[in-house]
Amino acid sequence: MISEFIQKYDEWFQHFFIKSGMGPNLAAVLNVIIVAIIFFSFIYLIDLIIKKIIIWGFKIFSNKTKSTLDDYLVLSHFPDNIAHMIPVYITWYIIPELFKEFPATSAILLKIIDLYIIILIAFIVRSIFRSIKKYLSDKARYKDKPLESYLQVLMIFTWGIALFFIINSLTGYSTISVATLSAASAVLLLIFKDTILGFVASIQVTVNDMVRIGDWVTFSKFGADGYVIEITLATVRIQNFDNTYTTIPTYGLISDSFQNWRGMQESGGRRIKRALFIKQNSVKFLTKEVIDSYKKINLVENYLDHREKGNDQFNETNNIDKSLLINGKNQTNLGVFRKYIEAYLSNNPAVNQDMFLMVRHLAPTEKGIPVEVYCFSKDQRWINFEHIQADIFDHILASASYFDLEIFEFPSGKDLDFKK
Repeated sequence: MISEFIQKYDEWFQHFFIKSGMGPNLAAVLNVIIVAIIFFSFIYLIDLIIKKIIIWGFKIFSNKTKSTLDDYLVLSHFPDNIAHMIPVYITWYIIPELFKEFPATSAILLKIIDLYIIILIAFIVRSIFRSIKKYLSDKARYKDKPLESYLQVLMIFTWGIALFFIINSLTGYSTISVATLSAASAVLLLIFKDTILGFVASIQVTVNDMVRIGDWVTFSKFGADGYVIEITLATVRIQNFDNTYTTIPTYGLISDSFQNWRGMQESGGRRIKRALFIKQNSVKFLTKEVIDSYKKINLVENYLDHREKGNDQFNETNNIDKSLLINGKNQTNLGVFRKYIEAYLSNNPAVNQDMFLMVRHLAPTEKGIPVEVYCFSKDQRWINFEHIQADIFDHILASASYFDLEIFEFPSGKDLDFKK
């Protein structure tokens, strides 16, 4: 219909201008310009109408379905891009008729339309990929997967194919020859070196399950300590605990060392590993009277009875002279204190009893004797973990004096006040 209209009226303005005394060449040019303006205005109107109809129909369809994929297609402008195809096809079909007296102009416009079609198809494919990515992001099994990096890889391939078709359309030469592909590959490898490294890294990260979105990681080289919130083809974005963001290259995950705390979060316990320092001159052997006073402490009563019987039996069997405490087997206040801490941790409901638990002495230092607590809390959440750890050491610090032990700390100005 449009073609018949153009054939019937495309020279009307030209005849009108010639009758008005205008030269035939200028009349022909003005005729084409006016008809082209009318035609492209008409095509623009058709594009608006078709776009509204398709979007309206697509929204009605998506509202009646339970799947969210069609909703994401609407949000990613898939209907808009599809709607452009019909006016473009009409334009491509009519241009040879419209510019039949100007073949060079017709050829240029057709070439522009060919390029536009290639780009439009790439946009349609992008809309589909984005919709699929958003759809999968709503699924629990894909929430921690680097879908953004896969989308970027697919779009690189899509734009790469589109680029080959554009070159083919502009030059007329096939882009699939060995020489052309070799040159193009060299250029792509040079330009997209980091992208290719990131692509390889994201595959290795996914296959080896090294990092997921939501993992807590510590990356000392880049000063990152927080949760992974995004994994793309080239970068990994980490939200630190001070609410700052650190962006590191994806390839850094396989080329550098980092710490992933996911194992701790999945293990059922979070490690407590901390020491307090005991003054060395407060450590002493225990007399029977002191042992009897310590037996009032419920958590070590049985231990003291058992050790006392064992020590007494050994000393009697070997005729040990007990006029000096150093002779034979004896108990120390530090040893009893260590056993008390173990008993306290073993009876603490906040400590995971199924995981490793130990209280040990470390090598003495100028600060005293380090007594280290090594156990795991049941709750891995940071705030709750800190509360549990604080409660444990509050109790241990307050308990030391019951065993006649002193906690070391550097003297302050008040401690050095000799006027007292």
